[in-house]
Amino acid sequence: MDYPTLAATIDSLTHGETDQIALMATIACEVYHADARFDWVGFYRVTAPETLKIGPYQGGHGCLVIPFSRGVCGACARSRAPQLVADVNAFPDHIACSSSTLSELVLPVFEADGALIAVFDIDSDQADAFTETDVQELSKILAHVFARS
Repeated sequence: MDYPTLAATIDSLTHGETDQIALMATIACEVYHADARFDWVGFYRVTAPETLKIGPYQGGHGCLVIPFSRGVCGACARSRAPQLVADVNAFPDHIACSSSTLSELVLPVFEADGALIAVFDIDSDQADAFTETDVQELSKILAHVFARS
């Protein structure tokens, strides 16, 4: 994975944009096409207390609504910390939006003021597809882009 190029591309495409949906759509598209490990890439936005709703995303369908109390995305939203899951079938209360998902990475997304606005979800049809490098590099990209919005 060429994270320096991905970060530069996303920075160039999003420079000057402040609309969160436009930013999310661009990031989802670029990340989805950046690596063959990524089978589904998207955001679940905080739309009400303790509630995440889908979109924007790339890939097949996803779950429309996820409560903070359920699944990997909910765990990320509750803890405000990355969730790196090598085997989704071993994760308690995993929500199977797609039966092809074997591993998952979910990162919290914050506005400049520290408010949680979304989680960034990446699913893979490969087992143990994600690394700490993915967590660190994607977290940096998200922080850079959403610190400006």
